[in-house]
Parts: sequence; structure tokens; C-alpha cells
Amino acid sequence: MMVIMTYMTFPTTGVLEVTVATAKARFAACVREAEQGTTVVITKHGRRVAALVPAGDVEELRRLRAAGPKAGLASLAGGWEGSDDLVKEIRRYKRTPPRGIPDLE
Repeated sequence: MMVIMTYMTFPTTGVLEVTVATAKARFAACVREAEQGTTVVITKHGRRVAALVPAGDVEELRRLRAAGPKAGLASLAGGWEGSDDLVKEIRRYKRTPPRGIPDLE
């Protein structure tokens, strides 16, 4: 028996979009897609409201969320031996103040 899912897929990004109704009816198939590395985005009334992601992506998502936008690129380092030292070293350097804009009048 072949199961056909009603969905919108974006093959270049590895994202599969399904409605809440489809996700509910085909939950096991959605989980299989996530197991295979596809992000399954669940929509409700055309809005993205939730996602099933591969389990391996959860730690990276947690780290990015914890870093927040103000932590900058240094906060994204990680995942290899010694990366914490790199982050500490980068954070030691302060940004220089912006240059003044000369008055042309």
C-alpha cells in the first residue's frame, strides 16, 4: 500500500510543509521524514506554527537560541575541540567606535 502525503516540498532546502490536518493524519510518515534529515514544517491556516526536525539538530538549535542575536558571530562557534577558547579570545577584543561623519558644508 502506498501512502500519499498532501504537502508542499522545497527540495533545495530539505523542508517539507504540511498542514496540521495532514500532520495529524500522517504523523508516522512525518516522523520518518524527520528521521531522514528533512525538516517538516507544520502550518495552520497558511502560517508556519511548528516543526519536526531531525534529533541531531536540536542541540544546534538550542545553542543558537541561547546565544541570541546580540552575542554575534562568536557565539556561533562550537562543535569542535578548543572552540570555547576561540570564543573567549574573540570576546576579549572590543569594537572600535564608529567613525565620525564629516560635515561637507
